[in-house]
Amino acid sequence: MSEKENEDRAVTLANQAVELVASGQAEHGSRALREAASLAPEHPAVKAAFLKIQSEDSIHTLQKLCGKFILEQDEGAGKEALSYLDRSGAVPADIAQECLELVIQKRNIKLKSLQDGIVAGLLRESIAAKNAMAKRLLAGTTAAFGQIYDIGDRSATSIADLVLTKSAWSKESEREGCEEDVFQLFLAKLLEVGHDYDGRALKGIARLLAADAERLHSYIDDAIFDAILCSLDSREPDEVRSQATLATAKYLELSGEKGPAYLAKFIPTRLTTGRSEEILLAFSVAAAVFPIVPTHAAALFLTEGFVPSLVPLLDKNKSGGVEHAALSMLCAACVDSACREAIKTHCLHWLNHVMNTGKDDRPGLAAVILAKILDPTMPGKDTGGKAQREKDGANSLVPMFKKLLADPRPASKQSSIEGLAYSSIQPAIKEELANDRVFLAKVLETLRASQPQSSTVFGALTLIDHLTRYLPVLSEEQKRMNQLKAYANASKATTKRDPLDEAPAVSRRCKAVVEAGAVSTFVAISSNLSSASTAIFIAIMLSITRTQALRGTIAQQGGARLLLLRYTSITGTSGMDHQTRRTAAHALARILISVDPSLIFPASGNPPLTSTTRPLLSLITDKDHTDEGPRDLLPIFESLLALTNLAASSPEISDTITRQALPIIGDLLLSNNTNIQRATTELVCNLTNSSAGIEAFADESNAADTRLHVLLALADVEDDKTRRAAGGALAGLTSFEGAVKGILKRERGVEILLELCADDEREIVHRGLVCVGNCMAIEGKVGEEAKKKIEGDHGVEILKNVVRRSREGVLVKLGREALDVLMR
Repeated sequence: MSEKENEDRAVTLANQAVELVASGQAEHGSRALREAASLAPEHPAVKAAFLKIQSEDSIHTLQKLCGKFILEQDEGAGKEALSYLDRSGAVPADIAQECLELVIQKRNIKLKSLQDGIVAGLLRESIAAKNAMAKRLLAGTTAAFGQIYDIGDRSATSIADLVLTKSAWSKESEREGCEEDVFQLFLAKLLEVGHDYDGRALKGIARLLAADAERLHSYIDDAIFDAILCSLDSREPDEVRSQATLATAKYLELSGEKGPAYLAKFIPTRLTTGRSEEILLAFSVAAAVFPIVPTHAAALFLTEGFVPSLVPLLDKNKSGGVEHAALSMLCAACVDSACREAIKTHCLHWLNHVMNTGKDDRPGLAAVILAKILDPTMPGKDTGGKAQREKDGANSLVPMFKKLLADPRPASKQSSIEGLAYSSIQPAIKEELANDRVFLAKVLETLRASQPQSSTVFGALTLIDHLTRYLPVLSEEQKRMNQLKAYANASKATTKRDPLDEAPAVSRRCKAVVEAGAVSTFVAISSNLSSASTAIFIAIMLSITRTQALRGTIAQQGGARLLLLRYTSITGTSGMDHQTRRTAAHALARILISVDPSLIFPASGNPPLTSTTRPLLSLITDKDHTDEGPRDLLPIFESLLALTNLAASSPEISDTITRQALPIIGDLLLSNNTNIQRATTELVCNLTNSSAGIEAFADESNAADTRLHVLLALADVEDDKTRRAAGGALAGLTSFEGAVKGILKRERGVEILLELCADDEREIVHRGLVCVGNCMAIEGKVGEEAKKKIEGDHGVEILKNVVRRSREGVLVKLGREALDVLMR
C-alpha cells in the first residue's frame, strides 16, 4: 500500500481501537491500535487514540508504559517499563504478548538500549512472551531472528536462551529444528563483511555451544572457525575475545582432530606473511589456545625453528602490539615444562631487556614470564649452582612486582599479582611478603577493587593461599615412601622440609593475613566469585582457622557466617563442588569448637544456630567424601568437637543432631581410632541431656539396649577421657528406669559402674557414684534389683574405700548416701 493508504488504514484502526476499548473489548482494541501504530506511528490520530486508551483504567501499567515509550519515544516511560520488569517479574500472559508485539514492531528507534532491555526482560520473565516468540520463529525463523537480533545484544542473547528453553515449545522436534536454524543464523552474522556485531554473534554462538555442542559443532566449517579464531585478536574488546574463547574451547573439545589440524595451519600461515597485523593475530591465537589445548599448542610452539626464530622476528617487527602479543603467548606457553625450557634457552636475554626497557605493561609481562621460567620449584633439569642462580634471579623480581602493584593501571596490577603468585611458592618469599603489612593491605585493596570473575582476583587469592597453606601431615608410612623415592631419584634431592614451611612459620603468616583484614575482604567479594576462586578462598579459610587463637577474630570479621552461606550456596555436583563444601564445613567446625556458637548465631538471628548442624553433620556422615585416597579423619574429629559444643547450647539442637545422625554416631562409637571414639563419646554425653538422646538409649527397644551396651563398654576402656565421657552419659541416663533395666541385663553392667567408682581420677569417680546412686533410687522392683546387684558385686567395700580415700566433700557425701541406701 501507498503511504496515503497506510495512513487512512491507520486512522480507521485507531478509531476502531477507541470504540472497542470503550465497549469493554480491551484486547481487540489493543490489537487494532498496535496494527495502527505499525502502519503510521507518527500520525496525530494514532497518537490521540493511544492517549485516550491509555487513560482507561483497564489498561495494564506495563502496557501503558510500553505504548508511551514506542509511540512517543518517551525515555522515562521506557526506563519505568524496564524497572517494572526487573522489579515485578510476573506479567499477565495477554499483556506480555501485546507488549512484546508492540515493542518489537518499532524500527529505527533512538532509544535502542531501552528497547533491547524491554524485549529481553519480557522474554526472560514471561512464558507467554516466550511462547509467542517461539511461534514467530516457527513461522519464519530468518525474519523473526533478524528482527530481534537487530534490536540489541540482550535481545539476541534472549533468542539463544529461548531455543534452549523446552517449556516454551509444544514439540521438542520443533525446538531442536529452530535451535539449529538460529545457530546457523548466528554463524552467518559472524561471517558478514563489515558486520558491527561480532561480539553479539559470538555470544549467541558460545551460549548455544555451551549448552548443546554435541549437536551443533558440526555446523562449524573452516571458514567459520577461522572467523572465531580471528576474534581472539588481542586488539578486539575483552567481550569479543571472551566469547570467542568459549566458542573455541567448545569446538576444540568436540571436533576431534579437525579443530587442532586447522589450528596447526592457521598460526604458521599468519606468521609466514611477515605482516605485523597477521603476526600479532597468530600470537594472540596461540596465547588463547594454550590453556584450552596445551598439548596441541605446545607441539606447535616447539615446532623446529619456531622458538629460536622468535626473537629475530620480534627485532624486525618493532610494533608494540606484536611484542605484547608475543609476551602473552610466552606467558601462556609456560604451562608446559618443555616450552619453559625452550623460552629459557632462546628468550631469556630478550625478556630481561624488555623488563628493563619496555613500555606500558610489557615490563610486567616479561617479569611474570621470568618468574615462571626461573622458578626452581618447577620441574626441570637444572641442578647445583645453576638452580641457585635461577632461584636468586626469581627472588630479585619480587621488588619489581611489589612496585607494579602500586601502579594504577589494571594490566600492571594483573602482572604483579600473577608474578607474585608464582614467586610465592618459595618459602623465603612467602615469609617476606607476609611480613610486609603495607603489601598485604595493597593486595586486599586490589581484591576489593577488581572484578570478581577476573584473573587478578584469582591470582591474588592464589597468592594468599600460598602464604597460608600448611604442608600435608604425613603418616609414618608416607614419610618412608617419600624417603624411598628420594633415594631412587637420580638427583638425590633432600627430603628435609624448609623450616619456613613448617607449621609454626605458616601459623605466623596466617596471623598476619587475618590481622590485615583478609576475612572481611572475603566477606565483601565472595558472592560473585567464580567456583575456582571460591574454592581457593575457602581453602584459605581452612588454613587460617587451624590456629586456635585466630578463630575469635575470624568470627568477629564474619568468617563463620560466610562459611555457612557459601556451604549452602554451592549446589553443584562436580568433584570440586563437593570438596569446596567439605572444606567450608571443616573450617566452620574449627570456629565453632573455640567460639560460643550462640554468640555468632543468636536465637533470634538469621541464619539461626540450627542451620549450622547440616554442614557439620555432612562431615561425619561423609556425604561429600570421594572414593579417591584414604579417608581423612581430622574433619570428622573436629566436626564431632563442634557438634559437642553445639549440643551443649540447646536441647533443640541436641534433638536435631540425634535424629539426623544417630546411626553414624553409633558407628563412630566403635571406631578403632581413639580420638574419634573419644570425641563421639563426648558428643553422646551432651546428647543425653535432651529428650531424643535419652530415648535413643533408654526406651527399652533392642536398638537402645545395643547402644547402652556400647556405652557401658566405653566406660571400661583404657582411655581416661573416653571413660569420663561415657560415665557422664551414664550418669544422666541412669535417672531413667529404661536405662537402668538395660544395665541390669548386662552381665558386667553394674560391675562397670562400680569400677568407675574405684577409678583413680576424681571426675570419673564422681560420675560412677552418681550412676550407682541413680540406679538404687529407681522405685519398685528395678531399684531393689539394682541394690542387690551392687551389693553382690562388692559394692559396699568399693563405696567404703571411696569414702576413706576421698578428700573432696562431694565424693564423700555421694559415697555415704549410696552406703546408707545399701545398708538399710
